[in-house]
Parts: sequence; structure tokens; C-alpha cells
Amino acid sequence: MRSKILVLALMGLGGLAAFAQGPGSNWVGTWSASPVGSVVNSGQPGPGNSTYRNIMHISLGGSAVRIQLTNEFGTEPLVVGAANIAVSAGGGSIQTDSDHPLTFNGGPTVEIPAGAFVVSDPVTMKAEPLTDLVVSVYLPEQQVKNTSCHTAGHSTNYVLRGNAVTAPTADNSSPITSWCFVKGIDASTNASDHAAAIVTLGDSITDGALSTPNANRRWPDVLAARLQADKRTSHIGVLNQGIGGNRLLHDGYGPSALARFDRDVIAQSGVKYLIIVEGINDIGRLANPHEQGDNITADDLIFGLSQLVTRAHQHGIKVFGATLTPYMHTGYSSAAGEQVRQTYNQWIRTSGVFDAVIDFDKITQDPAHPESFLPAYDSGDNLHPKDAGYKAMGDAIDLSLFH
Repeated sequence: MRSKILVLALMGLGGLAAFAQGPGSNWVGTWSASPVGSVVNSGQPGPGNSTYRNIMHISLGGSAVRIQLTNEFGTEPLVVGAANIAVSAGGGSIQTDSDHPLTFNGGPTVEIPAGAFVVSDPVTMKAEPLTDLVVSVYLPEQQVKNTSCHTAGHSTNYVLRGNAVTAPTADNSSPITSWCFVKGIDASTNASDHAAAIVTLGDSITDGALSTPNANRRWPDVLAARLQADKRTSHIGVLNQGIGGNRLLHDGYGPSALARFDRDVIAQSGVKYLIIVEGINDIGRLANPHEQGDNITADDLIFGLSQLVTRAHQHGIKVFGATLTPYMHTGYSSAAGEQVRQTYNQWIRTSGVFDAVIDFDKITQDPAHPESFLPAYDSGDNLHPKDAGYKAMGDAIDLSLFH
């Protein structure tokens, strides 16, 4: 039955260990995007003397927020001259009466060391769930050789010249589809609510590739909306840590899941649950192996995924394994790769390693051709869902997993 996910091997942990951030804390992640590094090529406009206006659709609400600014892929210190947060008024505009300056140890500026990120001081403001917040970051004139951005965010953001953090609109700006120099928003909630975050770790299918831009129709968005609509789960946020092109075992587009796990999962505020959907881009390399690490096996993927489960469990995080969706008839499918996918999926379903299993493969496949997407869910490339497919994935997750 496609409207309900098959939840297998549910093995409750009993008394769950403390959240990764420690007991008694009331900060919980409400939005995230995994940064990757990009080289600023000579001849293109540099990030200096620019304001990056980032639009974020949060999941969980709260009475205060704090922002994570990132220079994790920078090769020199990054100077932030000013930063503000406000409620969106649509497009690149802000509700000016909601605009607040961000401070760092009480000051309006901060220097972020190369390879590091910083957390702002708390800002007292009402953040309603499932609304858009705007974080504007001004970089004064400086040399930036490498940026830390989440590219292909399927969301329009804006670059304005000069210090425009308080500008009411994004007039005369350049639109971009990346979130730059911002990687997370935490919300402050009542600790008695037992608020928690779900991290969704994956590749472009978690990132929402080919979903409708600016519509928040990725499957983690669908899940977040369902959680907020149910009083039993409205205390739970969703953090999307999908990266298009990402691989489980080896660096591809962005660091491998193994390499980024501590930063993108363990370090997230209030994380209590993890859904992993990784491996299809590793499998895709089998169609034309030409680099070391391309000739992976199902056992290689199983070992890598088992490592992530072990590391998460060490921090008291419940892990839900998700099967890989169909991929045949794509640009990088192969008979060998399909055999690896089937073996890997069967291990996810039956190994008992996970606290539960979410069978995205069963939900999205064509019953007449199980190696392929159901046409009603296929974006047209035989690899990524369209909006209906993402909705089916998000709708199918059993919310009782988070009770």
C-alpha cells in the first residue's frame, strides 16, 4: 500500500541516551544546509563588498533563534562585517519590523577562521514554524579564494552590492540558487517540550533535485509539514543535509558521508533521529569506473553504512535506514549497479542494524518494472522524483517513529 511505508525491524532502544548537545539544553535545529567548497575563479566578481541574502524555510518554531555562519571550506579567515535576521516578506524582501541585527559575543562583526564556523548570540524573536526567515550576511572588501555554500538549493537567494543587511527589498541584486556562508538555524524551545531534530542525510534525492523551485517540496519538507500538523510531533524539527552528487564512501560533490558525518549529523543541535539515504552515486560509478574507489561492491556500501549507524548510536541517535530508490535507465545505470542496489537494499531491510527501515524503494517503484520509477513519480530522468514522488516519500514515513 503506497500511502503507508513499510517499517521493518523496529527495535526500540529503550532508554535513549542524551542528545548529542548534552542534557538540559533547549536549542534545537530548525533548518540546515550542508556547505561545500567552491573556488572563486579569477575574473569573476569576488564575494567581498557584498551582502548575501539567504532565504530559509524553517521547520520547528521557537521564541528565539541563533544562526550558524560558516567558513568551513575557506582557506583564509572570513570577515563578516554585519549580519541581520528577519521574517521574509516574499522574494528577497523582509518584514522590516521583524529585522534584528546578529551579534557575536556582543559585537556586530566576527572573523571566522579558515575551516571553522561560528554561532551567533541568541536573538529573541518569535519564529513561527514552517515560515521563511531571511539571513543577510555582509562581507566587507577582502580576498576570498574559496566559498562555503550549499549549491543547487532549489531556492532563490540574492547577492546585493555593499552593506545591504537592512535593505527592505533585494532590488538591484543578482539571484543565486545557493545558500552562502550560512549553514544552520537553531530555535530555542521550552525544554519541557522534549524538542528534538531529525537529520536527513543523503544526496540529490534528499536535497530535492528537480522539485519545484521555491516551493519547499523536497521529501524532508513534506515530512516537516506533517510533523507540525500533528500535536504529538510538533516539537520536532527537520534538518536537510542532502548534497547533490554526494557519495557514501568517497568524496564526489562535497565530502563523502563518512567524512562529513560528525559535522552534518553529530554536531547538530538537539539531534535525536537520523534518516540515511546514501549510496546511489557510489553505485552509479560502476557504469564507467575510471577512478580509484569506483569499483565498489555491496559489501563496501554495507560496511560504510554500518559505520554511520555505529557512530550515531554512540551519541544516542536513533537511525532509520532508507532503501535506495530505482535508478535503471539513467545516464549512469548498469546491470552490475542494479545488482549492488538490490543487495544493498535487501541488507537494509533485513539486517536488524537499524532502529527501523523506511522502504523508499517500495514506495517509488513501478510494480510492473520494480527496477524503475513509477511514471507518476518520475521527474523524467529515471533517477529523481518529481513533486508527486517526493510527496509520496514524505507522506509514507510513519510518524509514530518519532513519538
